[in-house]
Amino acid sequence: MAGRGDRRPRGRVVAAVTLAASLLLSGCGLLSGPQPLTEDAPLIIQVSSSVVSAKHILPPAYTCYGAGESPPVSWSGAPQGTRSFALVIDDSNAPISPYVYWLVVNISQYTTEIQADSAPRGAEVADNSTGHARYDAPCPVGATHEYRISVYALNVRSLPQPQAGPQLLPTWTSIAPHVLARGEMNVTACPAKGSAGWIQVCETAKPGSAT
Repeated sequence: MAGRGDRRPRGRVVAAVTLAASLLLSGCGLLSGPQPLTEDAPLIIQVSSSVVSAKHILPPAYTCYGAGESPPVSWSGAPQGTRSFALVIDDSNAPISPYVYWLVVNISQYTTEIQADSAPRGAEVADNSTGHARYDAPCPVGATHEYRISVYALNVRSLPQPQAGPQLLPTWTSIAPHVLARGEMNVTACPAKGSAGWIQVCETAKPGSAT
């Protein structure tokens, strides 16, 4: 389940594999390949981050090699009829299914950005692939690795949540029928500085809007 070049403790990998198996058995297929949550919705939302470099490098502060904070994310271009947003950060290159690091739903229709290390007031943070309702920072090892930040415009103000809280699979499943439009930005995280996989672009990257 773990993405190639991404290190996670053994227990977390086991939990991720268990989740992947349950998804495959369920037949829903929502996480069964390197596709976005739904490919039918128009790709018209523009997604950016003030900390991502022009080379799309995610600074170490937002990976396991820094503070591990969730990155700030901004978006624009939502269509009429949007009543809320959902945000997903995942590894679309994981061999079994995208590995979800952060899933935030019920974001107000009037919200167009998320600040670093926070979630918008009133929004819900669902379980990620480790089973925790939080942002788990990417941790690439041996080489740079690509991750995806996706924003979905939804036609409902809020998604129904089980009493146990917003779990990954039920939350993901509930998003798909309500997507009006989507946007995504791919970012690259670097391995530990000085490691064999460290490349010069990691050193020279400057924060700025990604295009």
